[in-house]
Amino acid sequence: MPGQGLPLRVATLLTGLLECLGFAGVLFGWASLVFVFKKEHYFEELCEHDARLMGNATGMEDCKAQDEKFLLIFTVASFMNNFMTFPAGFIFDRFKTTVARLIAIFLYTSATLIIAFISAGSAMLLFLAMPMLSVGGILFLMTNLQVGNLFGKHRSTIITLYNGAFDSSSAVFLIIKLLYAKGISLRASFIFLSVCSVWHVGRTFLLMPRGHIPYPLPPNYSYGLCSGTGTREKKKTATSKELDLQAKEFLPPKEVSSYTNAFAITQFFGMLCAPWNGLLMDRLKQKYQKEARKTGSSASVTALSAAVPSLALTSLLCLGFAICASVPVLPLQYGTFVLQVISRSFLYGGNAAFLTIAFPSEHFGKLFGLVMALSAIVSLLQFPIFMLIKGPLQNDPFYVNVMLVLVTLLTFAHPVLVYLECRQKATSPAATF
Repeated sequence: MPGQGLPLRVATLLTGLLECLGFAGVLFGWASLVFVFKKEHYFEELCEHDARLMGNATGMEDCKAQDEKFLLIFTVASFMNNFMTFPAGFIFDRFKTTVARLIAIFLYTSATLIIAFISAGSAMLLFLAMPMLSVGGILFLMTNLQVGNLFGKHRSTIITLYNGAFDSSSAVFLIIKLLYAKGISLRASFIFLSVCSVWHVGRTFLLMPRGHIPYPLPPNYSYGLCSGTGTREKKKTATSKELDLQAKEFLPPKEVSSYTNAFAITQFFGMLCAPWNGLLMDRLKQKYQKEARKTGSSASVTALSAAVPSLALTSLLCLGFAICASVPVLPLQYGTFVLQVISRSFLYGGNAAFLTIAFPSEHFGKLFGLVMALSAIVSLLQFPIFMLIKGPLQNDPFYVNVMLVLVTLLTFAHPVLVYLECRQKATSPAATF
């Protein structure tokens, strides 16, 4: 890494980390924001008159119709978060960084202003605002992930660090909830988020390339303050999340609030968990490539072999999360929150890193967009599952949780298949991908 551009690159890295941490994935702190919306009587008219007379702290904890409406908003927004990665990837590839970021700023600012100025009477606008907030956030993440290309051998570590910051940004809505409890209005908080768009615009033109950051970097590469142009590279990623809202439906108001806070706080530490997966892949890749030079093995095969431990560990963490979530012991759910953060960080951070290793870079955008679009379709199942639990299963999620554990077991097929493929290629004289 040339020393002349180091201060600029570090500034780009740190401000990008702050941007992902403070803005990109705030949608997944939705549970905290729902608590505030209920205080503001959003969708309260859907509740029956006798439930409205209860006057409890959360605004009718037993109002099924109100809860369904909030879950539907989150389902639509999380679907857009994943599904729109596909067209957003094409926008980023075709029109490059500046255009993609300006679109992100427009969507994000519009969404925060809508949320700031709506009230209980116009709460239906949340169906517009939350998807816009989600898509704007994913574009922020996508344009920032290329910053890893500036740091050579630490590329995977930085990519996963940014994904972790995306996870941790869900704590922003917790902060808004806590400020609301101290007397700061919801409108004031979202106006502040809107004003921050000035900072996003400044960073777009001063610390980001007009085009794409290439990998590997060419000699004397410049961008941002030094140059308005950059070399194109099809590099992007995003994340999709699932939020478990079921357990909080059956708790007293104060304990709804305490577990919501605990969940949101653990999300913040996703930024600390995510880099470990990238670091593991980077270290194993370097180790296997050294061995490949000695033995004459294919470098591409050894690089893919480095992903096998990461894939296996990710599946193991996801299985642990599914099992803990299935045990009906409330204090154990603190451990479930922790496993959820770690497994999610490994899953989504490792996904992008694996695709960069396993497939040619010119197909990365299409493959990643396809994966995220498929995950968006799967995420739509959360609403009918919620209805299934509330209806036929009579608020008992046991069978759904067992099915989740069984499905998670299937994911162990992935590292096994990759390992077998690597071993087959390693024994072939012309092992190439």
